[in-house]
Amino acid sequence: MPEKTFTRLNKYLSEVGYCSRREADKLIDQGRVTINGQVPEMGTKVAPEDVVRVDGELINEPKEKHVYLAFNKPVGIVCTTAQNEKDNIIDYINYPKRIFPIGRLDKPSEGLIFLTSDGNIVNKILRARNNHEKEYVVTVNKLISPLFIKRMSNGIPILDTITRKCEVEQISKYTFRIVLTQGLNRQIRRMCEYLGYEVVQLKRIRIMNVTLDVPVGKWRYLTEEELKVINADVNDSSKTEEASVIKESKPKRPNASSKNTSSKREIPKSKNKKRRDHRR
Repeated sequence: MPEKTFTRLNKYLSEVGYCSRREADKLIDQGRVTINGQVPEMGTKVAPEDVVRVDGELINEPKEKHVYLAFNKPVGIVCTTAQNEKDNIIDYINYPKRIFPIGRLDKPSEGLIFLTSDGNIVNKILRARNNHEKEYVVTVNKLISPLFIKRMSNGIPILDTITRKCEVEQISKYTFRIVLTQGLNRQIRRMCEYLGYEVVQLKRIRIMNVTLDVPVGKWRYLTEEELKVINADVNDSSKTEEASVIKESKPKRPNASSKNTSSKREIPKSKNKKRRDHRR
């Protein structure tokens, strides 16, 4: 007789496309979720035959296929499912099925963002965000210098870390292209501000293998071929929050200037090595 499969309640609500895991935790904490008529504790697991409700509404496994959209977000639209935000992305698209954005794109920015009803792929892509390329075209308020391009590509100290080395190419006097493998908050804007530049326009033109090819404010379904590549990529990625944190912390290491280090600094260096070994 096959064993029952149990799923943590927050993961279950995410995988059926009801909400993200974080939002599910809030619902559970507020006592708005029931399993077989009982209010569960945080961390409770769900069996296939259990009846799960949110605010009394029955939550079922989706009978239809999940949907995956590529949307060209206009400036001014906010990447949130919050209904109290009048310019939220969900109301703007007005898709007939419950969907939510994968990641974010700042309100003053435009360009490509994915939306889906599949909570499972959301978690995989976001947790493995440092492995996947996102390409942007950025216009700034001052003439771009070779030093600006060099410094942007070699790493900028923001948000208590140093950004990962990345591909940066000048397109015109005021415009450059940048490919990131990180997802720090307002990363490109903060990097430019550190160097004394202000972003005038920021447009995301690619996520992983998907390029922006629809007009502003329009969306299309991801193709089977695009989804095949995405799923192959995320299946090879780390699937735990801890793994993402470790990857995010790696750029901090190359801060030391080893050649000019005096003998007095040898002891701290060995301590740092122990910390790195412990993290591994």
